[in-house]
Amino acid sequence: MHVKNRVEVVGVDWGTTHRRAYALDADGVCVNEFSDSDGAMACKGRFAPALETALNQLQATPKLIVMSGMVGSALGWHEVPYVDGGVALDALPARLFTVSDAPIAARCVIVPGYNIRDQWGQPDVMRGEETQLLGALALGHHSGWFVLPGTHSKWVELDHGRILQLRTYMTGELFNLLGQHGTLAAAIAKATPVWDASAFADGVRAAGKGTLSHQLFSCRARVVCGDMPAASSQAYLSGLLIGSELHDVRRTPTGSHSMDTFKLIGSPELAQHYQTAAALLDLALEVLDAKAVFLAAMSRIQSAT
Repeated sequence: MHVKNRVEVVGVDWGTTHRRAYALDADGVCVNEFSDSDGAMACKGRFAPALETALNQLQATPKLIVMSGMVGSALGWHEVPYVDGGVALDALPARLFTVSDAPIAARCVIVPGYNIRDQWGQPDVMRGEETQLLGALALGHHSGWFVLPGTHSKWVELDHGRILQLRTYMTGELFNLLGQHGTLAAAIAKATPVWDASAFADGVRAAGKGTLSHQLFSCRARVVCGDMPAASSQAYLSGLLIGSELHDVRRTPTGSHSMDTFKLIGSPELAQHYQTAAALLDLALEVLDAKAVFLAAMSRIQSAT
């Protein structure tokens, strides 16, 4: 049977610079998938034809299209208002934003992101990660700490599907900026980078010994003082940045969940460095596959709409 005739739902994880789309049948099984660099920035003013292109690539004429991520931001197709922590994850299917200018007759919706304020009233936001968390919930992971690493790493504390805390760390962005511009970039550029597990471990441990802006300079100081070869700088910087996340979340007052065990939603490649850092700090980490949780979220939304 042709794929087009089997597809019930298309889910699109539409980020700033990339997007991934999945076609699901009535049983929630992924029958086709597609990815490209048509992120929200590239699709400004042409979201409808960009979606049509994705549907053609998937050979899909679905009954329901579910989009999440930056497609719902000010940079996206429609700016969808955030929901707050009073809305549980499993209530998201009732808060979907309907896209009225979709290119086909299927129902087309955008999942809203979250705005979560801390105990001092400081806001933090996410778009896209809430959909993965909904999928994790659908797979039975309803409580505890979750990390979703990336350009901006999101740490979320859940309690039976409700968001207690959200903390964003600009880890990936800082790694790229510091490695390409400024004082640390000059130290890193002195040699071709090599992966140095020992330097990474030193960075993870150093991250717990002071403010990040102070510890970052040690990346240069260790090179100029002969404590570390320039080729190891990148591994040390990676350890500092990931370690700073772990140490900071560990110090954060929590609801009722220990951070000694947490879950990571992402690819095995993304998870590898977090697993190493967690082991160095005697923390336990369970990896949840990003594709699996996204597909689980699509199935949950399909069954609820």
